[in-house]
Amino acid sequence: MPADTPLPDTPYPDTPYPDTPYPDPARRPRPRTGPLAGIRVADFCWMGVGAVATRLLADFGADVIKIENRARLDMPRRLPIYKGDPRSYGDEDPNPDPNKGGLFNNYNRNKLGITLNMRDPRGRELADALIAASSVVSENFALGVMERWGLTYERLQELCPGVIYARMSGFGHSGPYARYRSYGPVVQAVSGLSFISGLPGREPSGWGLSYMDNQAAYYNSAALLMAILHREQTGEGTEIDMAAVEIGISMLGPDLLDASANSRPTRRPDFPTGNRLQYPHAAPHGVYPCAGDDRWVAIAVFDDDEWDRMCKAVGQPEWADEERFASQAARFAAQDELDALLGAWTRERTPHEVMRLLQAAGVRASAVQNAEDLNEHDPQLAERGVFFEMDHPVIGTARFEGQAVLFSGFTPDLWRSAPLLGEDNEHVLTTVLGLSRDEVADLAAEGVI
Repeated sequence: MPADTPLPDTPYPDTPYPDTPYPDPARRPRPRTGPLAGIRVADFCWMGVGAVATRLLADFGADVIKIENRARLDMPRRLPIYKGDPRSYGDEDPNPDPNKGGLFNNYNRNKLGITLNMRDPRGRELADALIAASSVVSENFALGVMERWGLTYERLQELCPGVIYARMSGFGHSGPYARYRSYGPVVQAVSGLSFISGLPGREPSGWGLSYMDNQAAYYNSAALLMAILHREQTGEGTEIDMAAVEIGISMLGPDLLDASANSRPTRRPDFPTGNRLQYPHAAPHGVYPCAGDDRWVAIAVFDDDEWDRMCKAVGQPEWADEERFASQAARFAAQDELDALLGAWTRERTPHEVMRLLQAAGVRASAVQNAEDLNEHDPQLAERGVFFEMDHPVIGTARFEGQAVLFSGFTPDLWRSAPLLGEDNEHVLTTVLGLSRDEVADLAAEGVI
């Protein structure tokens, strides 16, 4: 297994390099802590599917060096930045600061950032040198990009014996679709996830813009950790070939089983069932409107005992004693009428008011929380420290979501928000690759970095 070059205790000279200063000492690289400390990652990833995967490594101590191109910025750096209210479409800043991207900041915390011009042979030489000084390389380009730069697995093995090469794409790096390009919505559509989503009798609604980007990223993280463990045990590296479409298909188990075992198509008049369960028969069961703008509460009742407790909690309305609601089967058959009546009651109350009232009566109920609820008011998330803040020299103090797992022996090494564009050029090129400051200045002047 190759030994990664350790970071020095004083990683940055006192006099800052003009293009990438560290005016704030807190942003200067330092030795990392955590179970992955000592592992260096040459990270060519962009967008979310790769960046979120390597973020997990960075959170737990790996030195992840994000490699960018000034001529073609990472998409999260280029997303619209609004001059005023972010909901004011048409108010985009015509000259956005690439360091203002909130999504980029979220994806790339705890990483170092350098810029390389891979069209210049000297830029490719620097990339080769960085790979040789690392032990993990990650990328999520379309097939052919890394090959054009000569960065095949065979070449990486020559540069760094025992290297782990994590390749992440929509369709994988083999097969007739390997050269197809994709984003999260494409993956969701091709895998079939979009087709099974929606409400009965209506067109598929989709799964949100980047759902599969994040799901694939978590698979990538697991694959990287397995490869690192395998190398620790055997000294052998590996090439990881992750296909996001296949991960999407792995989430279709019930639908694939229904089609193969029961010969029932996925899209039929009664499917998807929206918020309603097919089995067991639950009624009322759904999401009901509440007081306020776009506020909702989820309620589920599975038997007569729960029905009686719910009716008492809502004040035993006259409709609760009607014959059409006399049994669970009858209520299931009359869901539309029942939903309308219960919805009229919930509409007069806030989601959390309904939740607390019904939960106190032993009825399953929960407020449908929006982003403000999650960020500011949820006591469970606050207790477990799900959200935390980090400072950023351009954005200011920003809130991040943390890792969903707590460990008794260690915590994430949350040392810095995302790198400014090229912020760590001099540090990486001098301390990791051994260049002089004058050489770095010349490379910057000549557009190589």
